Amino acid sequence: MTRASLDKRPAEVAAMFDGVAARYDRTNTILSFGQDRLWRKETRLALDLKPGETVLDLGAGTGVSTQELARSGAFSVGADLSLGMLGVGHAARPEVPLLAADALALPFADASFDAVTISLALRNIVDPDAALREMARVTRPGGRLVVCEFSHPVFAPFRGAYLGYLMRALPSVARRVSSNPDAYVYLAESIRAWPDQRALAGRIADAGWGNVAWRNLTGGIVALHRGIRG
Repeated sequence: MTRASLDKRPAEVAAMFDGVAARYDRTNTILSFGQDRLWRKETRLALDLKPGETVLDLGAGTGVSTQELARSGAFSVGADLSLGMLGVGHAARPEVPLLAADALALPFADASFDAVTISLALRNIVDPDAALREMARVTRPGGRLVVCEFSHPVFAPFRGAYLGYLMRALPSVARRVSSNPDAYVYLAESIRAWPDQRALAGRIADAGWGNVAWRNLTGGIVALHRGIRG
């Protein structure tokens, strides 16, 4: 088993997720107290997908988020760097299209998708800004982006309690339920180091997305950032 470092070398990150793949979805549900289901649903609703549209789910992991997006009637394709996560996804959800892809060099033509999304994975990419530009490249003009990512709780007392859980309780719980508890130390550190809502909105706009806005979920533990391809 391995734990990635915060310099986010792609091979390190992929190997880490390979190591947690078997129990990843179950562990996420336990650690988030079931909020992960709400976050997936709200991401789908924020994309405002229509039947017949195409949507790319980047950082899809085992495809549980891709499966949720398909409930809209849109054709949903999942992509991830971790072969271990994709393998678990293919076994659990054989009907969901999942493929291996690097977020910095997506294997799709320009303007291939009506919408693109990435959930709880942008912070794990070595160059998030380049990934946001690459997502813009494969999205048609007028297409939509939704980034669902851990963020910064806005209510100070809640933020303090959350950071305490993140840095102390989360690794302890992970030792009981995860196949690679050390990976969750990295995940907690990467969440704490991630930019706040306003800073991420600025980076999304700088990557070529217009009308950027965000909405907090679960008190700001997670934020949905939206943008439109110009």
